[in-house]
Amino acid sequence: MTTVDIRTVDGETNGTVELPGEIFDAQASIPLLHQVVVAQLNAARQGTHKAKTRGEVAGGGKKPYKQKGTGRARQGSIRAPQFTGGGVVHGPQPRDYSQRVNKKMKAAALRGALSDRARGGNVHVVENFIEGETPKTKDALKVLRGITEARRILVVLSRDDEANWLSLRNEPSVHLLVADQLNTHDVLISDDVVFTTAALNEFLGVPAADGESADADSNEEG
Repeated sequence: MTTVDIRTVDGETNGTVELPGEIFDAQASIPLLHQVVVAQLNAARQGTHKAKTRGEVAGGGKKPYKQKGTGRARQGSIRAPQFTGGGVVHGPQPRDYSQRVNKKMKAAALRGALSDRARGGNVHVVENFIEGETPKTKDALKVLRGITEARRILVVLSRDDEANWLSLRNEPSVHLLVADQLNTHDVLISDDVVFTTAALNEFLGVPAADGESADADSNEEG
């Protein structure tokens, strides 16, 4: 297991948390990470691109000039691909880019990505970013910069943590996710991953009443 300090709003250390080895110290498979990330990016594509063929372009019903005697190449329509305004040959057509990736592959890829960040010391845990329930971007950024100065930071919050969400949502260097939306792509494109204690427990499936300890077996697919 990897041990990570728990940072407070004041920048102090308030104990440690053990990151389960099953999730944060797993073997990363580069081909699997690539396959899952490509599938995720493809799933985000609309696939609504469309170019008209010569049969779909308006006009061109009349032969532009007679077949013989002009000295030019014979033509049957001004909407043929070689003419300006004509149809497109083998142009893009609407299609579905999605690729099938099963749940076990997604879970294994996420474990590999988190393990890579954890082994590099790029996984952090903080109690909270602000004091109270009033959103304060300045205070939240002060706490965050006390943890990491990375240019791309993934902050993982619990689903009902509205105050921290509102405090950090407008910071360009921060990407916010709730714990149950954590995914391989967002982990890999981020330099550091910062969990709140509530989000870490939610991600690992640990009841809030259990405190700081985390049991990885309760949510293997996290």
